[in-house]
Amino acid sequence: MISQSRAQLMALLLLPTAAQAAESGTIAVPEAVLALNGCWQGEGNVMGKPVRVSIRSQPIALDAMLALDVESSALADPKDRYAAHLIFGGTKKSHPIIGFWADSFGGAFTALGEGESQPDGFDIGYAYPDATFVNRWRIKGAQLTWSIVARDEANAEKPFASYSLHKVACAPAKAP
Repeated sequence: MISQSRAQLMALLLLPTAAQAAESGTIAVPEAVLALNGCWQGEGNVMGKPVRVSIRSQPIALDAMLALDVESSALADPKDRYAAHLIFGGTKKSHPIIGFWADSFGGAFTALGEGESQPDGFDIGYAYPDATFVNRWRIKGAQLTWSIVARDEANAEKPFASYSLHKVACAPAKAP
């Protein structure tokens, strides 16, 4: 059995540090994406259902990517929960932001995304068989708006979700 102090030391060794840097030649995460770093809380709606939402994001993989964890619950029923894990990075393709979406619906609903910076944030679209879900992230100071529209093959957009969040201090990370 591992002693508590030894387990704590191992955990500290696994924490990312400011001295880490991405591999040589790595394309930097776009500044518009890095602006999401930290913790955010707010409310919004998903398909007309009011929800409470929280986001925690931080650089990962030697600062080569940004990981973002989203948790939400319906205001009318806190047991109605949802979670997503998003990963963002830079690329030299025509769309300089690349992403990956995974959520509490499981592996069959994961998707790759492509996007680009905007003057006040960035847009990224995730293609699914029925629609492309375009995520629009906008930051103004300590305020974040995040909207998602479903875009069909004819480029018609239908609102899917929208959130208004504010930056908050991050609580200590949960131990595994």
